[in-house]
Amino acid sequence: MDDQTRIELEAAAFRRLRQHLMQDRPDVQNIDLMNLAGFCRNCLSRWYEEAATERGLEMSKSEAREIFYGMPYDEWRAQNQTEASPDKQAAFEKSFAENVTDKK
Repeated sequence: MDDQTRIELEAAAFRRLRQHLMQDRPDVQNIDLMNLAGFCRNCLSRWYEEAATERGLEMSKSEAREIFYGMPYDEWRAQNQTEASPDKQAAFEKSFAENVTDKK
């Protein structure tokens, strides 16, 4: 497989993942994704921002989130996010430390 085809397939898979998380399953909470998989929608938007930065494009965290979420992040949260239990919040702190904080 040539590099251009590989890039196109990877981009298509990313777009499908985004569609699944944003349109097909907005009910799945970010905290649950982080606790189970070690990443969430916010991680994907951060990786988008990092990829832009690596290519010399200026992009803020909020701009990357709006691109990924398709709307301002606070708007998406108000529409889709629910309050997490103390157990989920504790698990999130551990997962975030292991998968995000220690990786920077």
